[in-house]
Amino acid sequence: MVLLLIIVVTMLLGLPVFVALGLTGTIGLAMTSAANIPWNAIAKNIYSGISAYAQLAVPLFILAGEIMNTSGITERLVRFASMLIGRMPASLAQTTVLTSMFFGSITGSAQATTACVGGNMIPAMIKEGYPAETAVAVSACSSACGPVIPPSIMMILYGCSVGASIGGLFMGGIIPGILLALGLMVVVFIQDRRLHFPRRTKKYSHEEKIAILKDSIFPLLMPVIIIGGIMGGICTPTEAAAVAVAYALFVGLFIYKNITWKLMLQMLKNSVITTASTLLIIGVAKLVGYVFTALQVPVMLANAFMSFSDSKYVFLLLVNILLLIMGMFMDGGASIVIFAPILVPIATALGINVIHFGVIMTLNMAMGTATPPLGLCLFIGCNIADLKVEKGARAVLPYIAGELVVLAIVTYLPEIVLFIPRWLGYV
Repeated sequence: MVLLLIIVVTMLLGLPVFVALGLTGTIGLAMTSAANIPWNAIAKNIYSGISAYAQLAVPLFILAGEIMNTSGITERLVRFASMLIGRMPASLAQTTVLTSMFFGSITGSAQATTACVGGNMIPAMIKEGYPAETAVAVSACSSACGPVIPPSIMMILYGCSVGASIGGLFMGGIIPGILLALGLMVVVFIQDRRLHFPRRTKKYSHEEKIAILKDSIFPLLMPVIIIGGIMGGICTPTEAAAVAVAYALFVGLFIYKNITWKLMLQMLKNSVITTASTLLIIGVAKLVGYVFTALQVPVMLANAFMSFSDSKYVFLLLVNILLLIMGMFMDGGASIVIFAPILVPIATALGINVIHFGVIMTLNMAMGTATPPLGLCLFIGCNIADLKVEKGARAVLPYIAGELVVLAIVTYLPEIVLFIPRWLGYV
């Protein structure tokens, strides 16, 4: 409990996530000195935390997303989503949700989705007459689709942490990711009935629809290639990430022809910075997980859960509460690396499938990207709109409520997650 308190306090004080986790791990290691654990355990755990072969997919998917975004994918996906939405009530907000789902299926990152899709859609919604806080809330919350729909960086981290099938996790996230987008679209519709959002009157001609479809086909093919390759047993998730980079380069260089060598160097630089920060957090989170294990935290936590009830339904409820709280204060990837090895043994002992549990954890952490006080997507969205975070934090509440309903459905109806993995032989 002391270590968790140190993590939260240091992050609230404004220290970088990796510093907060590294400090916690070092203090925890000092607390385990009676067990004669050598100090070189720090270096060993940080290295082992980032050296797994499956985690090579993380920088590759980050690079693929960077290339596709530089190629002008965001604008093309916005036009495609707008065509599908048509003249539906609150059409621009609905377009934002749908575009975020499409974009998330390419990048696997909530923050990248808010920055790229929100960078386009938040100013557009404000210009069309939406309140700034509504524009931020819709964009930030719909970005949660990114880590749930494959490919998902958080699912890769979970799979590496507990030895679960990353391909099975990817397949398990398809239906929950779509449900999350549909749930947010329902909330937008309900909010429109109350607040009367602007409604677009433009009608696309048949020729315009054909042109938009042709322009969007290459970005939309990328997740199909990734998922199809994994489902067909043609490639592993790591190999699929390499294919995604090659495909993104092909589209940018030879189809859209808008990638120059100067842009290439900038994309590589951005990808290296994002990858370095991500892997550094993963490495020190691995150290914290090691210290927790040495201090018997998993055993104590298991006993604490069992003292409430030995029902798996009560356990899942308590886990959701725990993860939602941690998601408000901690980076999602770090939370998964720390808590997955602790919680998964308890879950499997209660008969909960490891893929189902992984999707639940991912969904919780994805929601945390938009929840105050430290939701990164909320901060990014407010920065784009030049809005105070307090106003954005109030506006996200109805959309978080909609996501909670989806979380409850995914938690207590496991076949929603396991249907596709079971069909493909992962379960």
